[in-house]
Amino acid sequence: MKLYQVRKGQFVYYNNELHKVYGVKPMYKLSVHLLKLRDLTQHITNAASVEKYKPKENDSFIFNHKAYTLKKERNAEAGDYILIHNPMPDSLDTYTLNEIELVETADKKGVITGNSHGVKHNEYLLMVPGRADGGNPIDYQDKANDEDESLSYISALGPATSDLLPSIGDIYKKKDNDSIFEAMVVAIKDQTVYLGGGLEIPQEELMNTEKWEFLYNLLDK
Repeated sequence: MKLYQVRKGQFVYYNNELHKVYGVKPMYKLSVHLLKLRDLTQHITNAASVEKYKPKENDSFIFNHKAYTLKKERNAEAGDYILIHNPMPDSLDTYTLNEIELVETADKKGVITGNSHGVKHNEYLLMVPGRADGGNPIDYQDKANDEDESLSYISALGPATSDLLPSIGDIYKKKDNDSIFEAMVVAIKDQTVYLGGGLEIPQEELMNTEKWEFLYNLLDK
């Protein structure tokens, strides 16, 4: 692809695996910042090394070690994950293309996500857990490498493993802030993470790589 064709939020293939673009920085040689959907690891490359893919209904892929199939079979309910494939945010919302969000509440008009975004029902595809019969696995661009046994094993792992979750001593940098802001995880209780300086945030928000970047663990230094 050409750099001007790369957009934040696009699904792309890089090294044969499915990724999402979470940032484009044209001033750098390695200008395309990627998030591998399978395990949420971050990668940096150039536009020539990626190929765009537009997700659609019945596509299935592994997100954070768990398989999902994209469906329109029903409206999302509290506890569901959604893929915002047709974003039309109003002035109070900031969500963008292909954001994956957890639904907190739902009504006839739409849903409210864990990031306090109001999303209409025609803006998203429902992420149904598991691989539906007749679905289209999109984890690999070259499907010859799409080994059923390997994918079944990863799907059986369930939600994110502990080494991907925040732990005490982790240092994070806030990315959506004009000034440099770094904070250390000082405590964790259920789904709430306590950062130095008295800041309390949901674990889901801290794991959002568009808002926070993991730097290192102080205990590893």
